[in-house]
Amino acid sequence: MELPLPEPGPGQVRVAVKAAGVNPIDWKLRRGFRGAPLDGPQGVGMELAGTVDALGPGVTGLRIGDPVYGQTVPGAAATHAIADAQALAPKPDDLTYEEAAALPVAVETARRALRDLGLEAGRTLLIHAVAGGVGLAAAQLALAAGAEVIGTAGERHHDFLRGLGVHPVAYGEGLEERLPPSVDRVLDASGRGELDLSVALTGDPAKVITIADRAGAERLGVRFSTGDGAAAAARALREAPHVRLPVAEVFPLERIADAHRRSEEGHLLGKLIINTEAPLPH
Repeated sequence: MELPLPEPGPGQVRVAVKAAGVNPIDWKLRRGFRGAPLDGPQGVGMELAGTVDALGPGVTGLRIGDPVYGQTVPGAAATHAIADAQALAPKPDDLTYEEAAALPVAVETARRALRDLGLEAGRTLLIHAVAGGVGLAAAQLALAAGAEVIGTAGERHHDFLRGLGVHPVAYGEGLEERLPPSVDRVLDASGRGELDLSVALTGDPAKVITIADRAGAERLGVRFSTGDGAAAAARALREAPHVRLPVAEVFPLERIADAHRRSEEGHLLGKLIINTEAPLPH
């Protein structure tokens, strides 16, 4: 659907989007997750990388043409998007636009979760779904902080995870027997029923955080972590410049529905990306 170019308001910029990240929240919002309105055209996509295309009143520190990346309100998966200037960070020269678009949501979520868990050097962190975007970002941050990381993932991803320094464990039936008898902290990025075991392994629901299982969190007294906002994502990107995520698959903008279906299937290594400039395959 073609719409008029959006105009940035005070403190905002318009970004010519080169790439946008795909996250589970995207297809959940399309389905009316948590009462999201479905009437009329709705933008999707909450993270992007591109170049500054227009400046709103009062914006300083950015110029037309600057390469940037960051988190936005839904609408990043488009040729142009509006973002608060404070929500954008300069794109590192060594990252492609696709690689940069994979990072904002995952890095902010991972930093927030580890902060709230109080993870310290020498502690053992178990990450459920460690091969996904948030899991990989959290693993890299935790390892850099001196923690030991154990992560559940499909066996086809184990060699990659070992290369990062993660101790991979196959998920599924018998998981409890494959894990140590206790761990210090748990981050659940899976939402597939691991919270009871996680509480048992830590001995304390306060040592467990989930970003994917709200019902389980309420039942067990586990914290359900929600976002700190786009400005927090920009700060996280500046403060964690070493985090990198593999791009699992790239879709042209016209195939965004296919990208969402692939996200629903799960079992990815890294992130799915929308390339707004990619041609449709013939």
